[in-house]
Amino acid sequence: VPVPPGPALPGGTGNVPSPVVKGHRRGIPAGQLSQAISDLCPGATSSAGSPGHPHPHPHPQLHPPERNPYKEVYTEMWVEPEAAAYAPPPPAKKPRKSTTQEKPKVKEIIDERTRERLVYEVRQKCRNIEDICISCGSLNVTLEHPLFIGGMCQNCKNCFLECAYQYDDDGYQSYCTICCGGREVLMCGNNNCCRCFCVECVDLLVGPGAAQAAIKEDPWNCYMCGHKGVYGLLRRREDWPSRLQMFFANNHDQEFVSDPPSDPLALPNCALLFCVKRSVGLQATIVAVAARGSPGLSFLSLLQIQEWGPFDLVIGGSPCNDLSIVNPARKGLYEGTGRLFFEFYRLLHEARPKEGDDRPFFWLFENVVAMGVSDKRDISRFLESNPVMIDAKEVSAAHRARYFWGNLPGMNRPLASTVNDKLELQECLEHGRIAKFSKVRTITTRSNSIKQGKDQHFPVFMNEKEDILWCTEMERVFGFPVHYTDVSNMSRLARQRLLGRSWSVPVIRHLFAPLKEYFACV
Repeated sequence: VPVPPGPALPGGTGNVPSPVVKGHRRGIPAGQLSQAISDLCPGATSSAGSPGHPHPHPHPQLHPPERNPYKEVYTEMWVEPEAAAYAPPPPAKKPRKSTTQEKPKVKEIIDERTRERLVYEVRQKCRNIEDICISCGSLNVTLEHPLFIGGMCQNCKNCFLECAYQYDDDGYQSYCTICCGGREVLMCGNNNCCRCFCVECVDLLVGPGAAQAAIKEDPWNCYMCGHKGVYGLLRRREDWPSRLQMFFANNHDQEFVSDPPSDPLALPNCALLFCVKRSVGLQATIVAVAARGSPGLSFLSLLQIQEWGPFDLVIGGSPCNDLSIVNPARKGLYEGTGRLFFEFYRLLHEARPKEGDDRPFFWLFENVVAMGVSDKRDISRFLESNPVMIDAKEVSAAHRARYFWGNLPGMNRPLASTVNDKLELQECLEHGRIAKFSKVRTITTRSNSIKQGKDQHFPVFMNEKEDILWCTEMERVFGFPVHYTDVSNMSRLARQRLLGRSWSVPVIRHLFAPLKEYFACV
C-alpha cells in the first residue's frame, strides 16, 4: 500500500540572517527528520505528538527493541536518561555522495548531546579537553587537533584531510574549520582569510550566544585571525602552521647520500621546467613533453622510453577533475581521467634505473588536496609514499594547496620565500592598478575563480572601478615571465585555463633546489 506523502518540509537554507552567515544543504535538521518519520509512520508517536510514548503495536514480535546508540559507545559510563530527555539523534553532519559503491563500515555513533556533556565536564574541570575529540565528541582520540587545543579521532582526521581544503564558489571553506561539518557556518570578514566556523561549534566551545554575537559583529574576524588566542574552551595553538604542515606531511621521506655531479638532467615533462631550471640553475635537457590528459601518453612504449633514456627525474600530475570532491560528477581514480595516474605509474616503473645501476633517480607526482581519502590511500599505496601538502601562498600571491608525492630530498623542509618572490598581489599588478586583497584564492580553469570573498568582488581596483586580473598579472602570480602564455593567438580565458592547470613556479623551485647537489649546474 503506498504511503501518502507528508507535508512539505521547510527549505534547506532559509533566509541568511547576516552577510557573515551562509547555510549548507548538507544534512537534515533533527526536527525535520523526526517530523518526516512521524509523517511516514503515524504509529511511532502518540496522539499528542510527543516523542517517547509509542502506541502499542498489535504485533510487537515483528518490531525488535530499539538500539541505544549511547550505550553502544559509552557502555561503561552512560546512565540511561529519561525517555523524553533526548530527541532522536540528528543525522550525520557530513554526508558525502560518491559515485563509487563503498563497502559497509561499522561507524562510531556519536550524538551532539554527547559532545555537549563531555564539553560540560571539561568546563567543570572533570575532564581534559585533550582526551576528547573536539570535532565530534568521541573518546577514541588518536591525535591532537592541528589548529586548536584538543583531541581528534581517526574518523575526523579522515574528514579533515578530505575537506579542509575544499572551497565553495564564494571562495570560502565548504565546512567548519573545527569539525569539517556544520549546517550553518560563520564566514570570516578578513579579506585574506577563507575559513568558516559552524554555529554549533562556536556556541559549544566558545560559549552560549557566541555565534549570535559574531553575526552582529561586522566585520567579524574568526578565531584564527583574532589577536587573542583563547576564546572560551577554543584555544588556538601557537605552532599551528607547523602542526598543519605535519598533519599533511610525508611520513616516508627518503634520505639520499650526495653524489658527485652527473651529466645534464633529462626531464620528460612540461614547459614549466624551463622556468624552474633557469631559477634553480640546473643544466636540464627536456626530452619529451606530454600535455595533461593527452591520449598519446598511453601509447608510449617501452622501446620509446628506452630510446629517450636514461632519465634522472620523472614528474607528472594527472587531471584532478575526476578526483576532486568538489566535482559531484567525479568518476574517481579508476575511471575517466583518473586512470591517467596509472599511466604515470607505468612510465615511472619503466624509467627507473635497472638493477645494478646506482645513479640517483628522482620522481615527483602532484594532485589536488581535496580528494577522497580512499583515492589518496590508493595513490600512496602504488607510489609507496605518503604525500606532502604544500600551499603556494607562502611563496606567491595566491592560495594553491597541492599534494606532492616523491623521493626528492628534503620535501618536508619549511617553505621559504626569496627576495624575488612576489608575496603580495600588489607586486604582481601593472602600473596604476590597486590590489583589494593581499592574496587571491586558488586560480582554476573556471572563469569565476578570479572573484574573491563572499561578495564575489574582483581583486583589482582601477579608474575607480573593480577589474579582473590581466593575463600578465596572473603569470606573475604563478611565477612565470610576463607574456609567457601569449602564444598561438590564445584568448584571455584560454590563457587562464592554461595557468589554472599549471604548477606554481616558486613551489617547484623549492622542491627542486636540493637537486643541485646531484647534477651539474650553470
